[in-house]
Amino acid sequence: GVQTCALPISGCQTGLRYNLTEAIRRLLTLSSQRALARLMEPDGFYDSQIARIELPERLGGSSKGSLVAKMLLTTVLRDRLQHQLNRAAERGAERAAPVIADAIIAISPEAAAALLKGRGGVATAFLKQQMGDSLVRAMLPGVDEGLRLFDSAVVTEALRLATGIDFAGLRDDVTRKASDAIFAEMGREEEAIRADPRATGDPMLIGALTAANAL
Repeated sequence: GVQTCALPISGCQTGLRYNLTEAIRRLLTLSSQRALARLMEPDGFYDSQIARIELPERLGGSSKGSLVAKMLLTTVLRDRLQHQLNRAAERGAERAAPVIADAIIAISPEAAAALLKGRGGVATAFLKQQMGDSLVRAMLPGVDEGLRLFDSAVVTEALRLATGIDFAGLRDDVTRKASDAIFAEMGREEEAIRADPRATGDPMLIGALTAANAL
């Protein structure tokens, strides 16, 4: 049966190859669902150590080159602005799930077979490469909307004080960081699932990943 010949990949029967593909799709789907659920909680981006959206350098980010911006923007204003950017990221993330789902469906059996034998967040990294800028493009309108909502006055004030950055530049910066953050969270979830497949309660994932881990 399918479960007993789990991972001699070359020369596999069509049915087995299909199930390997289904297994990697389930792995990535579960990883994305868990990552997005966490990030879309209130302050999900802001509270995450790996996903928090930092201010661009010209608006008081962490780089040494932002000294002038730090002098211009008070601590209170910077804190308000960072919250605004992270809330905008949440709004953008609302548009992420269907785009990621479509990309997962498109993964080929050949790629799936190799990815299943990988370690860590290798499947997420592959998906990110395959998607290119499609997630950024999908999230952009949501981030745009988010920056104009909530505390838009702080965005206006920050841009008034800054040099070399405008609304479109800020929006693009936040969107790209939010896209990277989603993949980072997905990779962390994938790694956790690979480490403990049984916790998923999914027989196909348990069988496929247990066999892969034994290689």
